[in-house]
Amino acid sequence: MKWVTRERPRIDRVACAWLIRRFIDPEPEFLFVPNDQVQSVAERENATIFHVGGGKVGRTPQETGFEALIRYFNVAPEDAALQRVAHIVHGADVFGADAPPESAGLRAIMLGWVDVYADDHELIAAAAPAYESLYQWCRRQDRARQPERPTGVACDNRRS
Repeated sequence: MKWVTRERPRIDRVACAWLIRRFIDPEPEFLFVPNDQVQSVAERENATIFHVGGGKVGRTPQETGFEALIRYFNVAPEDAALQRVAHIVHGADVFGADAPPESAGLRAIMLGWVDVYADDHELIAAAAPAYESLYQWCRRQDRARQPERPTGVACDNRRS
């Protein structure tokens, strides 16, 4: 299946690409085009528009494109880890006061990668392991029901 969005994806659109490949379409073909060409390319290529107005996956003002895809395709509604990733992506993309602390790290990584990768497909490929790792970490958190501590870091709060 073909999927089209604006060129130069950032936090949310990269997350959308990971979500599409991981949960919706295992062999997607992504098309990144100038904003004013999204609709015409979608029609010509019979592609699904994501993260851009005018497509069948409409988003509300309160949600990210990632959240809109989860809702529209009813992706794993029982998956608490995926819902947690959605909350982190929302915080990284919108960056409000209610953002979880992980959002700042995701935002920093993604905005750094945007400067490293000029090719949108390379950016998506490079970022996929970060989103997959974040998802797996959230799954671990849900299983453990407690914050994960880095290996080798003492739990002792005493100051040295």
